[in-house]
Amino acid sequence: MQSMTGFGRGSSSSDQGSANIEVSGVNRKQAEVIIQGMRDFAELEARIRKQALASISRGRLQISIQLEPADGASQGVVVDPHQAKAFEAAFSELSEVLGREIRPVAGDFIKAPGIIRLEDKGLDEETGWQLIEQALKQALKQFFEMRGREGEELAADLRSRLATIRGLRAEIGDCAPARPERYRAMLLKRLSDAGLELDLSDEKVQREVALFADRCDISEELTRLDAHFAAFDEFIASNDPVGRPLDFLCQELNREFNTIGSKASDALIAQKVVAAKTELEKIREQVQNVE
Repeated sequence: MQSMTGFGRGSSSSDQGSANIEVSGVNRKQAEVIIQGMRDFAELEARIRKQALASISRGRLQISIQLEPADGASQGVVVDPHQAKAFEAAFSELSEVLGREIRPVAGDFIKAPGIIRLEDKGLDEETGWQLIEQALKQALKQFFEMRGREGEELAADLRSRLATIRGLRAEIGDCAPARPERYRAMLLKRLSDAGLELDLSDEKVQREVALFADRCDISEELTRLDAHFAAFDEFIASNDPVGRPLDFLCQELNREFNTIGSKASDALIAQKVVAAKTELEKIREQVQNVE
């Protein structure tokens, strides 16, 4: 079992530059990857996203990347010829307007924005990808190790809570067979209190008790609960993504307990149903953290 939350950090370097990456994950029903810090290498985002999505089925993964060229990386001087010509033509037009010749000097071209600029020749795309790929593998490895540890803690908590619910189910199963007899005694007492004396073997009483016993029979619900418990155990022990099936099982368990509570019509069983549903809600909250 894997948690959806975790954190990992990775780094790589070469003579040409370095990459530092942090990966963090939070809960989300669908798989989503958010990449930050790739403004200069936006074309690499598709590769990064593909590598990250290959390892998760749901959850929001945030990847922060810091990619830098090595210290002293070369810079080149770039001249924009169109702006340079337009700048010089502007001085010619100015000379005509003023009636005297005005010529631009070198300092004028340097000060004018965009004509002459320094451009960082740092990292090319493939070199950047090599650095990112190595750092990303390290970060994802740490991230999944942390998710695994949290997954083990989640599994232990789920098993403990499921054991509590199993105990309540067993108690409900012990109470259920005596329910028709308690109803029979209650029915006879009410008839007696009303001054209606009936023979214990009266056919009408026996039929009423039999109908009640049929209406309040919860043996099918108890059997389905046991089947859901067994499936829960299998999913908890699995290394595959099980968050969605566990969430579905929580809904089914809740449905069975609701049916038991409505059919049993018994205060003692109702108390145990409420306790089981309370524990089940805690399980469902934990399941939201499972991938």
